[in-house]
Amino acid sequence: MDEPKSDTAYFAVSVIGKDRPGIVAGAAEVLYRLGCNIEDSSCTMLAGEFAMILIVTHEKPFSKAHLVEEFVAYSKGMELSVFVRGLKRDEVEYHSPQGELCVITVYGADRPGIVYRVTRELADRSINITDLNTKLIGTSAAPVYILVIEAELTEGTSSEDVERLLHTIKEELAVEITVRIVTPVAL
Repeated sequence: MDEPKSDTAYFAVSVIGKDRPGIVAGAAEVLYRLGCNIEDSSCTMLAGEFAMILIVTHEKPFSKAHLVEEFVAYSKGMELSVFVRGLKRDEVEYHSPQGELCVITVYGADRPGIVYRVTRELADRSINITDLNTKLIGTSAAPVYILVIEAELTEGTSSEDVERLLHTIKEELAVEITVRIVTPVAL
């Protein structure tokens, strides 16, 4: 994303609802009709629900109320919840990671506390989570939980440090935890 412009309005649009074809196309149509630009987005299916968050822009003057109003018919017709939040210019500036990026993978029998224990340990060490995904696989008799975290390591912290940091959790929860550095590729 380019440097934010002062003559531009910025919004975060969140859409949540029962998964079905057409959710993304419908939201994109509303934004296209309004002349909005989708600057950044993330969409995923969680169990039977679909969740999408979009960072959108429009030249000023343009109001949050107008954006919300235009989403009313779309959200009712698709039985979706749509939330819009106005953003300040400095909230949409891209910030390059200051530390190395790593991927932490947790794999094991499903049980409460996996996400909490791992993320709390990272937060307590000021390790910023930049992406997190979970998935429940296996059978109802033997569910397997997968947690994948992308995190920005603090200066002086290595992947080995993070593995040592999570070793107690690994033992207590009887899960496998791996940590690997992500090497960025310039395009």
